[in-house]
Amino acid sequence: MLTTRYVTGAPNWIDLGTPDIDGAASFYGALFGWRFEPGPPEAGGYGFFRLDGRTVAAGMQTTEEQGPPSWTVYFQTPDADATAKAAEQTHGAVLVQPMDVMDQGRMAILADKAGVPFGIWQPGRNKGLDVVQEPGSLCWLELYTADQPMAAFFYNAVLGLETYGVDFPGGTYTTINPAGETENAMFGGIVPLADAPGETEPYWLPYFEVTDTDQVVAEARERGGTVRMPATDMEGVGRVAKLADPYGARFAVIKSVPQQG
Repeated sequence: MLTTRYVTGAPNWIDLGTPDIDGAASFYGALFGWRFEPGPPEAGGYGFFRLDGRTVAAGMQTTEEQGPPSWTVYFQTPDADATAKAAEQTHGAVLVQPMDVMDQGRMAILADKAGVPFGIWQPGRNKGLDVVQEPGSLCWLELYTADQPMAAFFYNAVLGLETYGVDFPGGTYTTINPAGETENAMFGGIVPLADAPGETEPYWLPYFEVTDTDQVVAEARERGGTVRMPATDMEGVGRVAKLADPYGARFAVIKSVPQQG
């Protein structure tokens, strides 16, 4: 599962690009109890979503030229420059060149072979999110793509990620975990784009843990969000819903079934 014991290839950060950071802060605050705290002046408007004083995500106001409103997930790397080079060599792209973020770490924004953006974070003083898996925090990721084998090859070559096939009634779910870790370290899945009706472009989808999926769905709708998939029970997994905030950034929520053992 996703933990704050960050190892190479593990998700260690997530941020939101939105045309209205104040509006987004109000929306996610109502859903998850987050408070937005702007960073220092040199951060250029970048700030942090806190839950009980702990960082659960980050965000900033972006322009149309910077891309559509969206969540970006970051993966840990010991060497951002080498990882960016590996992405290019594996027919991906470097969208934002590796750069130092003050003394906090070194980052870059890359794209996989299908064009899906994602970030990499080489920790400095900032090791990553303070909390995951708890209600109101990141708990799972899914990559929706038209070519699962190609995606698995790309992320293995660039980040060392490994995949496992987990059987369930009606098919097999492809899970992802950091290199050298067991299946218990899986933090996400690679899903056929065809399993997302109405979606035409591949993307990473973050899941946030909640205590009441139906309540969060109702709150999101009331505050101008879009329900992309209504609350649905998934046997052995939990009650899931897929949403978009009022500006179009996609995310999902889940009240997970407690895991045995």
